Amino acid sequence: MKTILSICILLLTSVSFAFGQNWDWGGPIDPLQEKFEVKHYRLELELFPESKSIKGKSTVTFSTNTQLDTLRLDLIDEYKVTSVQANGVEMEFSHKSDLLDILITDCSCDAVEIFYEGITPIAINPPWEGGFTWKKDNLGNDWMGLSSQGEGAKIFMPALDHPSSEPSEGVDLVITVPKPYFVAANGVLDQVKQNGKKQTYYWSTDYPINNYGINFTMGIFHEEKQTFTSVSGDQIPMHVWVLQENKDKAQDILEVLKVSTETHEKYFGAYPWPNDKVAIVETPYLGMEHQTINAYGNFYRFVRMGSVNYDNLLHHELGHEWFGNKVSVGDWADFWIHEGITAYGDWLFYLEHGGEEAYFEKVNGTLKSISHSKPVASPVNSTEEEAYHSEIYTKGAYIMHSLRGILGDEVFFPMLKAFANDPRFTYENQVNTRDFIDFVNSFTGEDLEGFFQLYLYSTNIPEVKISKKGNKGFEVSLQGIDFQLPVEVKTDEGIETMRLGRKPVLINSTTQPIVDPRGWLMLKK
Repeated sequence: MKTILSICILLLTSVSFAFGQNWDWGGPIDPLQEKFEVKHYRLELELFPESKSIKGKSTVTFSTNTQLDTLRLDLIDEYKVTSVQANGVEMEFSHKSDLLDILITDCSCDAVEIFYEGITPIAINPPWEGGFTWKKDNLGNDWMGLSSQGEGAKIFMPALDHPSSEPSEGVDLVITVPKPYFVAANGVLDQVKQNGKKQTYYWSTDYPINNYGINFTMGIFHEEKQTFTSVSGDQIPMHVWVLQENKDKAQDILEVLKVSTETHEKYFGAYPWPNDKVAIVETPYLGMEHQTINAYGNFYRFVRMGSVNYDNLLHHELGHEWFGNKVSVGDWADFWIHEGITAYGDWLFYLEHGGEEAYFEKVNGTLKSISHSKPVASPVNSTEEEAYHSEIYTKGAYIMHSLRGILGDEVFFPMLKAFANDPRFTYENQVNTRDFIDFVNSFTGEDLEGFFQLYLYSTNIPEVKISKKGNKGFEVSLQGIDFQLPVEVKTDEGIETMRLGRKPVLINSTTQPIVDPRGWLMLKK
């Protein structure tokens, strides 16, 4: 996520991290980590607000097709690992350079338990520069949020910390906090146990989940809930947890969440996590797409859109439940699939509730901010920091808008929903840009390779050239491309779609033609 609301902040701030570290992730996967897959994480942690520290253990269940000498996990050096065990036996380990190497020679184990503790890294500028955010609410209660999209899970637990690694059997989060604090986390709340002045929350999900989507938030919250009826027919719990000071806003934001979920379902298909919940929790930072427990910190800044209220941050983060969580990439090179399609989902809210005029006003306003400074798709094996820039949102969304214009609504919208629900690209099966291009071409029967290569992989933009020919003739072409694009052209007889490319097309009109009058394509005019 790192919501589109504050891209300007990202562009104006340099990257620095707590403790002076740059905990980027992605890039080529470590050869030792290619040898195994994580099936499940069980994280048992106690949170200590006064010291801003954590203590506990993580159980990592894995599978491998080879004999492992070393199980290499990622965990920042700021934590102290006190013990590693497998089958109740102490294991030798090394913890340095943010790597935890566990020596498992001659061990038939498929799980390890790591005991660790330490002061948490503090988020400098969450969620862009993530970590733990420890604050007090306006009533003096402790309030903790966690953000880690740019850093990965290693800032809070031992993990195979690469975007290609998602635990196929989900995660258990067992979080202990002082009374009377509540913990909101992924999945379903199975039970709450009391132990003197402490209480422990047992959350679990069986769905695959990306590392930065694993999350927990602590605070004193007011809860509102209802049952959401999905287009699939599933009855899904829907929750909002807001600070006590904002409890008078809880019912309103619950309704906003409901409308946004319905809107996403119309264009993307059924909510992806029906066995868990739809939920948001108020966080001491702007927002993030944590699976089934989206972070919300937008101060209830609703705007009226048609007959409903709209919160652009809530809607954007919720859209990541489809693109980012359900459809996820294994290489940050393809980050735009998360952010660009989700940002386009924001524009679809304008279309659905404000109509075509509101939609095109949003589209054309965004176009002015696109500088074409970097390709939308990054080189293979990019890190998160290398791949993350504003145009994966804005230009990524505009590419989707252009596809709508090229394909027409009767093809585009079924194509979008089909992509979001194709089992080849969802849940445990990740996706890349090549998959998306091939899917669009196959689904539509069109050859859009030139379009995708131009707008995804380059910073070049076709230039419209119009030359007068005789009294009623104009030659129109698109310079800078070696293929043709279907483009709307407005003449004295109205709007007609023509295939334009480098070779000029003669158009008869008493007035100069206007190429792409509604703004479907990114063109130099």
